[in-house]
Amino acid sequence: MCEIKNAIEAVLFVAAEPVPIDAIKEIFSISETDAVSLLEQMKEERENSGIILRKIDDGYQLCTNPKYSDYVSRLAGPQRQQPLSQAALETLSIIAYKQPVTRGDIENIRGIKSSSIVLTLLEKGLIKKVGIKDTLGHPALFGTTKEFLMHFGLETLDDLPSIEVLPAPVEHEI
Repeated sequence: MCEIKNAIEAVLFVAAEPVPIDAIKEIFSISETDAVSLLEQMKEERENSGIILRKIDDGYQLCTNPKYSDYVSRLAGPQRQQPLSQAALETLSIIAYKQPVTRGDIENIRGIKSSSIVLTLLEKGLIKKVGIKDTLGHPALFGTTKEFLMHFGLETLDDLPSIEVLPAPVEHEI
């Protein structure tokens, strides 16, 4: 099994995207139980190294350890991508917690037009169209992507912090 574990590491090293567990099972002709066991061993072994193994959605990926990001950024130079704006983060939060959600739903929650922000998030690959709502106008439904999980270091959407939902304010008639 040590040979397979080393081979899995080599495959993960060259993969640009998280490698799905099904692909690992197929490539190495092993059971899902064996694949998960080997990957979890690898994850534990790398916990304190410069390169860690992260589970992202249904796949695994080798990544640099975030605690060494200052050193990596010195080599890589300044980031080319601009950080997300406050409005983009708000919109992305709404999509992450309420998905699938329409642009109209987002605008109702934010109280402001959000079409340009939704386009930006689509271009960055953080969200995608996941369907069409069966209502008047058939608006697009949006959800998050694997890129979203990778960007925020999440394994699944279940890893999002819980939010406290406050009761809606009571409207008084005058």
